[in-house]
Amino acid sequence: MDIRDLIEPFGLTTDSLQQGTLEVRTPIDGTPVARLAEQGPTQIDAAVARARAAFEVWRDVPAPRRGELVRLLGEELRTHKDALGRLVSVEAGKILAEGQGEVQEMIDICDFAVGLSRQLHGLVIASERPGHRMMETWHPLGVVGVISAFNFPVAVWSWNAALALVCGNSVVWKPSEKTPLTALACQALFERALVRFGDAPQGLSQVVIGGRDAGMRLVDDRRVALVSATGSTRMGREVGPRVAARFGRSLLELGGNNAIIVTPSADLDLATRAILFGAVGTAGQRCTTTRRLIVHHEVREALVARLKKAYASIRIGSPLEADTLLGPLIDRAAFDAMQAALGQARAEGGSVSGGARTLQDRYPEGFYVTPAIVEMPEQSPCVHHETFAPILYVLGYDTLEQAIALQNAVPQGLSSAIFTNDLREAEQFLAASGSDCGIANVNIGTSGAEIGGAFGGEKETGGGRESGSDAWKAYMRRATNTINYSRALPLAQGIRFGDD
Repeated sequence: MDIRDLIEPFGLTTDSLQQGTLEVRTPIDGTPVARLAEQGPTQIDAAVARARAAFEVWRDVPAPRRGELVRLLGEELRTHKDALGRLVSVEAGKILAEGQGEVQEMIDICDFAVGLSRQLHGLVIASERPGHRMMETWHPLGVVGVISAFNFPVAVWSWNAALALVCGNSVVWKPSEKTPLTALACQALFERALVRFGDAPQGLSQVVIGGRDAGMRLVDDRRVALVSATGSTRMGREVGPRVAARFGRSLLELGGNNAIIVTPSADLDLATRAILFGAVGTAGQRCTTTRRLIVHHEVREALVARLKKAYASIRIGSPLEADTLLGPLIDRAAFDAMQAALGQARAEGGSVSGGARTLQDRYPEGFYVTPAIVEMPEQSPCVHHETFAPILYVLGYDTLEQAIALQNAVPQGLSSAIFTNDLREAEQFLAASGSDCGIANVNIGTSGAEIGGAFGGEKETGGGRESGSDAWKAYMRRATNTINYSRALPLAQGIRFGDD
């Protein structure tokens, strides 16, 4: 493939992408597409300094005016949706529809943020003191550091950046070292929006290229008020305590081990389609991927037969080919992790269908696999672990209480779903004693989420919330204000002090 055609819409040149030691390979066939220069500590510190200076100007810009910049960014994304979506496919291995769908998420969050820029309001609270008014106000937080993962190389930045910007913050983005080209393309589009906007401060949004050390430089910098990090639970265990040690804020979006419960009353056609996309989409490399199927014994055999038939019809191939449904894993390490998980599943009594490497003759350095269905006798240790690959573990149950207990018994708590036509079962699943995940769905799968709702999970998923609802509050600081418009000075709780 000619990388020049992919980067030309963003004003990037091949010369600028061949000046360093960070090798970027496309998972389609494993060939190198760029060698980028990494930023060192001094350069990252300077980027944070520019971001801090930009914040001190941007925080005083009226929020609706800040929303205008995000609106212009949304326009640039609309114009370049196909080009950016294709670059996502080349760099992350997603099929074209998913690459463009990710860019659509960016457009949607920009739309949401523009509306939000006129709704950053607090409460008016009843005061116990006569002649007083109490209220809360929300103020910009500071520099927001965004550390994103390869599987959603551009959407995660936009979820954070669009909200952070309308809230009055600046952003420093450290993308995955596996997918930095899409980050540079997004930065180029943002800079075009800046030119059209006219009077935004320099350094409002910046990209730093590098690996773990670059990310940790942001994590440890006291000038970075909020670190929003997306990645593995292992990464979160490092980031969270280090940010907390300096009393900074962290927003963690970590692993998922998502389950779908299928009851006897479920529409099996509907469930089959949801499970297929949830388990196979993005080659099983979404945090919301369906990894566990907990199905009632009455319908287990029939549903597994449907799934195996559906799996057999999946076209595996280059994500750039229009009829492909399953592209490659990101790299060899992902393939090796998948094989290790399947080996452990067999050792723990599992029956494995699929999971082998394919297309190696055509793509010797591309790691394509057939998706795996693993029928397990119980929820053993391998099922508790999130493997970023298209592996679906199948478990049986007798009562809904057993099914919910199985679902909640893993360390992660991101997304969950139940397929049922029984109102009582649906409500039980959504109740406080039901799913313990941040996302709980009825008759829709685990994978993907709408912009309007807060996205995130509990337990080892990290507890963070991004995107819709009131997730914007993570990017602001709250102040409680009391205004005395009387001529007296009554103290709270009726306290009398001195001559009062």
